[in-house]
Amino acid sequence: MAVHPQVRTVADAFLYDVDREAPGLVEGLYLTGSVALGDFRPHASDVDFVVVTARRPTDTEHTALRRVHARMRSRFRRPQFNGVHLTWDDLIADPRDCGPVAAVLGGRFRARSAADVNPVTWHVLAERGVVIRGPQPVELDVWDEPEYLRAWSFGNLDEQWRRWRTRAGRLVTPRGLASLGSLAPSWGVLSVSRLHFTLRTGEITSKSGAGAYALHAFPDRWERIVNECLRVRRGSPLPSLYRSAPARRRAALDYIEMVLDDALNPRVA
Repeated sequence: MAVHPQVRTVADAFLYDVDREAPGLVEGLYLTGSVALGDFRPHASDVDFVVVTARRPTDTEHTALRRVHARMRSRFRRPQFNGVHLTWDDLIADPRDCGPVAAVLGGRFRARSAADVNPVTWHVLAERGVVIRGPQPVELDVWDEPEYLRAWSFGNLDEQWRRWRTRAGRLVTPRGLASLGSLAPSWGVLSVSRLHFTLRTGEITSKSGAGAYALHAFPDRWERIVNECLRVRRGSPLPSLYRSAPARRRAALDYIEMVLDDALNPRVA
């Protein structure tokens, strides 16, 4: 699969640096997220990765990885290089048995984190992972369990996104103020739509794919906010569909609340 030139530059820079700092440590590098799903947008996307090693890194190797990722963060402000460091054994096993691993969030290295240790990462890698180094995912028999993927998606909506909606609903807070911009509402609307899609289909789609799904899955009254979020996602030069940022913020929060209610409290026919 051909990848965006910026993505290739970021991935190659990481491998060059990590091979100098810790020769032989990184045996596999796979790209997931928007790159794998064919929806990479330089102005809005991260480069999501799965690094694979033969074993858990030692303390010395963690220090080397921290230096490498610090330089990556300094060199590539956008797109950010975020993801997890796993072993080959991790990939063929249930992510619930994996435990905290070395990971990068917001460009910052953490020696122990549970972020992205979930069935979404495993599923995207198994189905569409982009290989930069290592064997094809199909050769690895990557763990993939549809029912756990659905259960995790439900829990993510119920826990993370309920909290996100509550905090974003308070205007005079960092999250509330961020929701007056364009990227935060777009990210929220399309992210909850993705999870709704997974609950209904058992599959994973991109944020743009989730927007297209939402236009058909929900009543016409939500078309305006979904199309606005797709406009932002695509980096379109066309003007906003809303006359003011507060109006867009209100519509996005109402949409997210609607999706949460529809997904978490399904109506019995």
